[in-house]
Amino acid sequence: MCAKQDDADVPPHHGAGTERDTDGADAFEVDEEVQHALDRLTLLINAAEALSSTLEVDQGLRRLCRTLIPGLADWCAVDLLDDHGRLRRLVVEHRDADVTSPGLDEGLLPPVEGSAASVALREKELFERLAADTAVVAPLRARRQVLGVLTLARTRREARLTEDALSLVEDLAHRVALAVDNARLHAEAQHTAERLQRSLLPELPTDGPLEVAARYRPASATARVGGDWYDAFVLPDGAMTLIIGDIAGHDLRAAVMMSQTRNMLRGIACDRKEPPGKILARLDAAHHILYPHQTLTCIYALVERLGADEPWLLHYAVAGHPAPLLVTHDGETRFLTGGRSVMLGVEPEVHRPAATDTLPPNSTVLLYTDGLVERREEDLDRGLARLRQHAAALAREPLTTFCDEILEGMAGGGSDDVALIAVRTAPPHAGPAVATP
Repeated sequence: MCAKQDDADVPPHHGAGTERDTDGADAFEVDEEVQHALDRLTLLINAAEALSSTLEVDQGLRRLCRTLIPGLADWCAVDLLDDHGRLRRLVVEHRDADVTSPGLDEGLLPPVEGSAASVALREKELFERLAADTAVVAPLRARRQVLGVLTLARTRREARLTEDALSLVEDLAHRVALAVDNARLHAEAQHTAERLQRSLLPELPTDGPLEVAARYRPASATARVGGDWYDAFVLPDGAMTLIIGDIAGHDLRAAVMMSQTRNMLRGIACDRKEPPGKILARLDAAHHILYPHQTLTCIYALVERLGADEPWLLHYAVAGHPAPLLVTHDGETRFLTGGRSVMLGVEPEVHRPAATDTLPPNSTVLLYTDGLVERREEDLDRGLARLRQHAAALAREPLTTFCDEILEGMAGGGSDDVALIAVRTAPPHAGPAVATP
């Protein structure tokens, strides 16, 4: 009995083990909570990276959906309202690639009455075909406006979306709405800046034996607006002025400064009948006073001849800019490397030399900005060689075709904006150039 009494007084051995098991269960629950919080944080970080990896809305949302699958959902969709208030399905992604693929079920949705969230909920056909077991539809709101909806669904009963996921989906919807709104604001600002820059580009002279054509293209990779510009006008004595320039910077400020510099150079050129080097020196002095520490490259050139039987002459000065390219009617090409000095805005007192080259009849002189020939993945010499090859093949094409094909062949995949201007001399015995009325 003592033994029984001892047994009664002393707690059973398995009791101590039960307490240890309870402590272990608590620790396990804590570990689960920590892991759950880490998983949630990782998902939000990955979602933020997907949204910020590009300014293209469609691409960013597709990357986001692929980030959420299969960790949070088996399939997801994003619908956005367009400028006309119509709901458009931009992205549908499923964990099973055989069920859906990019482009399937995407596009303009049928118009129905109600909110954006109710529109998404009424897409029964998609829900049924993709076997949605549970789904969450979250409105995308930014600046007190509904931009669209985010839909997340599970197709497996054992992995249903729970109430715990609602706060996470709400956080994701907020991030998506901000990304979409920021992308739209960026596109609007970019469109405004590009329209401003194009409006600042001048009309080209159309009279006389010299033919002039020009092109401008904003950067395709980043859609940025920069300080590239061109200009051409006829002086009272009949000489044709050609200008190409590039102000450092890729923003609205650079575009505005480009316009101011262009007008300043126009005033100097019309007021002073001086060699191109002198004109650039005056521009540099004025630019140094008005825009200290702002650099730019520029070519100032004059095309003229003294009479019908005289050759065409190109007088030019180059301030840190890529060399002009001369293309003869027979397809011979060479860069004009004279008259070079440092870019403007560096040394206002530096000597600015000029050079003169004879232009054969029916030849083309091309001025361009560095975005036409520079690529991050290749040496500059290779880009210049490609330009010569393209220009030689286009030597006898109409000047507008020449410019279009040069731009398309050289600047298609560039990450910088491009401006170019080309002048073509007249055939032999044509009359002297005349001023535009």
